[in-house]
Amino acid sequence: MTLTNLESVPGRSIVEHYGLVQGSTIRAKHVGRDLMAGLKNIVGGELKGYTELMREARQQATDRMVEQAGELGANAIINIRYTTTSVSQGAAEMLAYGTAVRCQ
Repeated sequence: MTLTNLESVPGRSIVEHYGLVQGSTIRAKHVGRDLMAGLKNIVGGELKGYTELMREARQQATDRMVEQAGELGANAIINIRYTTTSVSQGAAEMLAYGTAVRCQ
């Protein structure tokens, strides 16, 4: 499956349009990660536990979006975007969405 944040796939023609596809996951903070993040806030620097948490969430949301597109018969997803939303204290949703198409 070809994935792109462009409005088309360079060098290929879109022959069918399937519409919006999306994938999401809701993740909560881990107590151990939260403790380490609190300590890191004192000295500064990257919060690696949260970086990893967000990477995993993006990958899972992307995988779910690709699965939905595949079920529709698409071979590409264009105009992909990501967004996050807080759903409760300590938990956030990661949403991936784009347009499923068939290219040749």
